[in-house]
Amino acid sequence: MDSPGDPEGPRPPGGDGPPGGAMETSRRLSREQIFVLISAASINLGSMMCYSILGPFFPKEAEKKGASNTVIGTIFGCYALFDFLASLVFGKYLVHIGAKFMFVAGMFVSGAVTVLFGLLDQVPEGPVFIAMCFLLRITDAISFEAAITASSSIVAKAFPNNVATVLGSLETFSGLGLVLGPPLGGFLYQSFGYEVPFIFLGCIVLLMVPLNMCILPNYESDKGKHSFWKLITLPKVAFLSFVITSFSSCFGFLDPTLSLFVLEKFNLPAGYVGLVFLGLALSYAISSPLVGLLSDKMPHLRKWLLVFGNLTLAGCYMLLGPAPFLHIKSQLWLLVLILVINGISAGIGLIPTFPEILSCAHENGFEEGLSTLGLVSGLFGAMWSVGAFVGPTLGGFLYEKIGFEWAAALQGLWALTSGLAMGLFYLLEHLRRRRRYGQLWTFFPPFKIWLVGVQNNILYPFFQSEDLWALCASLLDRHIYGNSWVVT
Repeated sequence: MDSPGDPEGPRPPGGDGPPGGAMETSRRLSREQIFVLISAASINLGSMMCYSILGPFFPKEAEKKGASNTVIGTIFGCYALFDFLASLVFGKYLVHIGAKFMFVAGMFVSGAVTVLFGLLDQVPEGPVFIAMCFLLRITDAISFEAAITASSSIVAKAFPNNVATVLGSLETFSGLGLVLGPPLGGFLYQSFGYEVPFIFLGCIVLLMVPLNMCILPNYESDKGKHSFWKLITLPKVAFLSFVITSFSSCFGFLDPTLSLFVLEKFNLPAGYVGLVFLGLALSYAISSPLVGLLSDKMPHLRKWLLVFGNLTLAGCYMLLGPAPFLHIKSQLWLLVLILVINGISAGIGLIPTFPEILSCAHENGFEEGLSTLGLVSGLFGAMWSVGAFVGPTLGGFLYEKIGFEWAAALQGLWALTSGLAMGLFYLLEHLRRRRRYGQLWTFFPPFKIWLVGVQNNILYPFFQSEDLWALCASLLDRHIYGNSWVVT
């Protein structure tokens, strides 16, 4: 089934359509596209609230049930591990299972598990309680990843020419979920006890299930012939995967370390620590849709957004402590300012990665459809989960051994390395293409075409033949941006 608003005629991969198709697409959202946005926003908001609600009070309750700090940390950490494994499986078999069924089933199981989490205070303490925590946490991770993988694939299918814009906009709801979850959970816990926060949020998610069953379109696609291994072994995809893991680990690093550092360094009341995190979450939520819009309007800037975002993030972590070798006094206003810049730089560097991977996959022979979208969504989720596991684990260890200032600086080196590696790759790719084009112009004089910024109603009618379009695209290495053919 074709996606709503899909342009007619041939178009290059990655949502950067050629002249003619994309320009003829209506700027107004279709009914199905609006329903897709509602469904995707509901899972982003609901799942992030359910994920973040545990932080303020669950560790204390788990201690009462006989769980050690190590066990509690492992309960939190196993989420990312099984998130990683589920990403690979669901991304590979998205078409076999069905995107809509995977989305709805994942949401239903996630809501039910959240409700069951609220009943854990009735479970006997000791090994039984710990085992039930692991079981429910693992089930929640698997169901959450099923819904998110399906959601990302459906969104990319419904908005082929605006993938970054839509995904960036939806990150606003993820940010809101992370912001609203802890204070709402803490308020409900203090007012009504342990059970109510989980039962309240779980029931809200469950009420969204019948709504999504009715409004979510059912996209069908042929089963793909490609695998995760072929996708991840593409050099560009491998570098982009490293970037995703870098951003995820930087976010995860702050979970076990920042609150302890703020409490120790500035003697803030525990209730104010959440406000420090607010600067990071809100700046990321606000910047993501703007970066997505810029990425779709000017796709040739994606590579530089990626590099700039990584390098800026590295600088933020050097100043977060700040690093002792900078000889800058640690102040609360500086910490909050750096967290705000941190959130903006994360949006700049992270949002373009999905369309970049998708474009690279199509350029290397992956078919356009849900099968490839499932692979890309699964790969993104898997790489994010790796960083979400490594970041808190390594961050907690480094914080204990060398302190927050040096630990944050070392975390910044990861972002610096990924930014420099990505920049070097893009530079070498640019030089390689220039050499290739030079040889092409030498041996194929008839194809000395320099069409920069030519609108579709001027010259594109001369290229209506799909065969000729495919030949030209192949010869030009598919270096096509928006409504122009750019030869550098």
